[in-house]
Amino acid sequence: MHTHPALHLPWRVLVGTVGTVVILAGLVMMVFPGPGVAALLLGLVILSTEFRWANSLVRPVRVWSRRVERFGHRKKDEYLARWRTRRAARARRTSPRPE
Repeated sequence: MHTHPALHLPWRVLVGTVGTVVILAGLVMMVFPGPGVAALLLGLVILSTEFRWANSLVRPVRVWSRRVERFGHRKKDEYLARWRTRRAARARRTSPRPE
């Protein structure tokens, strides 16, 4: 779409319209039940594919989500290590001892 001069502007208009509709739906869902924040972020992500100003708004959210993902992986690994240690200790206690 970006290389064809006749399709570039209609594509930007379409992306802008879809992103704006999703953002407006997110604003409505902030008042009524629904995933309002997720819809707002999704609308910004849609707009960020074509508009630089939206990309600069989404960038901190991307950084934050990567940090949260790394934190979650680290906590999961710590939990599994503790769980494996407890399971091994329990197996040593309950295993029959040879006489």
